[in-house]
Amino acid sequence: MQSRSPGRDLVVGVFVLIGIGAIAYLSLQVGGLAYRGPGGFTLVAYFDDVGGLSPRAPAMISGVKVGQVKQIDLNDDLRARVVLDLDPGLDLPADSSAAIRTQGLLGDHFVALEPGAEEVLLLSGEEIVYTDSALNMESLIGRLVHSTGLEDDE
Repeated sequence: MQSRSPGRDLVVGVFVLIGIGAIAYLSLQVGGLAYRGPGGFTLVAYFDDVGGLSPRAPAMISGVKVGQVKQIDLNDDLRARVVLDLDPGLDLPADSSAAIRTQGLLGDHFVALEPGAEEVLLLSGEEIVYTDSALNMESLIGRLVHSTGLEDDE
């Protein structure tokens, strides 16, 4: 007969709890539901084409994440309205710009913010006036084909 050891049961219980915690943490990270820090500084940018940009996509300055895309919808002029939720301690000049970029050749899309040089700062809820839409590979290839004369001229 084996006797039960309370010390061994405690150690097994701790390992089981650590395992469950690790699985929960990884599930939240993969699902994109991770804690993103303090938000509350909201800016709006309008784009002609958002490409594959999606909510919760990162907003970056010089490769450093400073926020994320909160919402994407259409305005009355049928342009894409992108709402950014940024770090409240961020001071962006009024002439800052926003561009939709990709990480790598076929990577995910993100919003790249370029700080301007004005001394007047953007306030929460204001609009980023200078924007650059996503690069559309199909239209670039189409322009290349039509500009180089590769189409059939019979």
